[in-house]
Amino acid sequence: MTEEKTMAPSDMEAYYKDLYEREKAKNEKLTYRLADSQREVEDLTRKLDKIKGSIFWKLAKPFRVVINFFLATKNRILCHGNPKGIARKLVNKYREKRAIKIHGTGSFPGAAQRKAEEETKFSRDIKISILVPLYNTPEKFLREMIESVQVQTYKNWELCLADGSDAEHAFVGEICNAYREKDPRIVYKKLEKNEGISGNTNQCYQMATGDYIGLFDHDDLLHPSVLYEYMKVICEQNADYIYCDEATFKGNSINHMITLHFKPDFAPDNLRANNYICHFSVFKKELLSGGELFRSQFDGSQDHDMILRLTQKAEKIVHVPKILYYWRSHKGSVASGIDAKTYAIDAAKGAIAEHLKGFGYKNFEIESTRAFATIFRIRYDVTARPKVSIVIANKDHVEDLSRCVESIINVSTYDNYEIVIVENNSETQEIHTYYEEISQHPLVRVVEYKGAFNYSKINNLGVEHTTGDYVLLLNNDTQVITPNWIEEMLMYALRDDVGVVGAKLYYEDRTIQHAGIVVGLGAHRTAGHTHYRIPEANVGYMGKLCYAQNVSAVTGACMMVKKSLYEELGGLDEEFAVALNDVDFCLKVREKGLLNIFTPFAELYHFESKSRGSDKNDSRAIRYQQESDRFKIKWEKVLAAGDPYYNPNFSLDHSDFTVNWKRAKN
Repeated sequence: MTEEKTMAPSDMEAYYKDLYEREKAKNEKLTYRLADSQREVEDLTRKLDKIKGSIFWKLAKPFRVVINFFLATKNRILCHGNPKGIARKLVNKYREKRAIKIHGTGSFPGAAQRKAEEETKFSRDIKISILVPLYNTPEKFLREMIESVQVQTYKNWELCLADGSDAEHAFVGEICNAYREKDPRIVYKKLEKNEGISGNTNQCYQMATGDYIGLFDHDDLLHPSVLYEYMKVICEQNADYIYCDEATFKGNSINHMITLHFKPDFAPDNLRANNYICHFSVFKKELLSGGELFRSQFDGSQDHDMILRLTQKAEKIVHVPKILYYWRSHKGSVASGIDAKTYAIDAAKGAIAEHLKGFGYKNFEIESTRAFATIFRIRYDVTARPKVSIVIANKDHVEDLSRCVESIINVSTYDNYEIVIVENNSETQEIHTYYEEISQHPLVRVVEYKGAFNYSKINNLGVEHTTGDYVLLLNNDTQVITPNWIEEMLMYALRDDVGVVGAKLYYEDRTIQHAGIVVGLGAHRTAGHTHYRIPEANVGYMGKLCYAQNVSAVTGACMMVKKSLYEELGGLDEEFAVALNDVDFCLKVREKGLLNIFTPFAELYHFESKSRGSDKNDSRAIRYQQESDRFKIKWEKVLAAGDPYYNPNFSLDHSDFTVNWKRAKN
């Protein structure tokens, strides 16, 4: 009290204002944590219900196992895991017919192809130095690793081996020297002491004389054509950072693949949350000018740290969408499970934190997700509290609209917003009565649209009546789940490099309605939702449902964008009256060089199509076909190129990342 009495009135006002802001921030963090805890309780409850079950559920288990196996084998087995026992034997036979021919040894070049690749004259003469740090490497792994380099169809390489093995593993040096005597492209150095992953690799780098550097683990294998494929993109696209798809294998053959990892093209937000690039990274040596290759403080996640730094510097990052790297899973390897190297989790967090600090981010949090210990949720600090204008188009459907509006008002923790409802030719007295009632709320306004239904025009009119700095288009048949849903979207929308942000939407049965949009996906080959109808508890392909990521488009059912950008791009294209207007807008954003982001941490229900019915009747089907044709003409080149965030090895007929075996075989 003494301190307060001696303050000037202006100082006292500032003191209490600062105190208020600090307490408010604390309350917000507690609210976020409460929301997360509620979700965790829901997850645990669902698991408990499954464990308890009923007697009928238990008796039906054998039938469920058989049915689920045949329904899920093609995708869940090949891309997401490896079952045991009898199922494993059946899956191995399936892989022999498919995966081996397409991605295993069956994809290796035959005599004619090898001759053609070996005789190819590239426009540039480039030496690629492949760095391999050795430490107590088993003889079988060592020989196979070296020989997978020797059989490369592109011959201008050098293999730099730095050996930190102990005295009990002196055979490592003996084997390396034997290979070196027969092949002068192999360079070997016995280190005085083991310097760890980073130190040993840095010793390799000191030995390198190549124009490009490749990073290769001592127990893994390369596809015979990987350097040839990389040389093509170096010469044709001037690539200075290259990576490929990869497979994890177990046992004595790469054909025993337990995971096929098909990656997107370069996606900075994906990379921050998950080192999806990983192997086989090859980059121009000049990118390291004045910098370190690996940093020992990030041992266990040194490659993630390096990739974050070098991709930031690179001018042309190219992804080769072919499995050209084989990651061996064995006891003690990271591929066999992160528990083998738990320190990698902290190292990855440290690498991401340093990267984010370099971009000026402060007060962020990094935490492991339920998908995997080294797949992260990043909570960015919401550095400003701009006004967010929520635009909701509506015709009748008072129950839908009231549920939506009340969930915003009652659930949301963000308080600087307005709701602009755009009335579109409603016919019931009930909805007009609701308009009169809800308009009394200080945050809600109703504006009227007159004319034939046109979703784009309706939303564009609504945006014209907004007073906020950010626009959030929202369907009237949605319901907020996450209390801090606005903050979760705003933390990305505030960024200068981001255009549009979308949320995770569920049907009433908690299956997924929206988790990002892929261009070209679906029967019409225009656009489709990924992970469609997958249960909410699923982590998604390679954990994709557990981290914020870059996508080509998000649904207009819940889409946040800067108002200035919305206006600059002319809003939604009114030629798309009903369908594809949201995708079209997102592609205009992408064309401008901005990123679109899907975050799974802003969640809502979406009772889709209740407000407008199905598109399966004749008139609506014709209308959709017309807009689909218009979309395909407008974005012909984009569709032909394929979605950069969706690997071309996936089928365009399915939303669950099913492998396109027909395309791959051709």
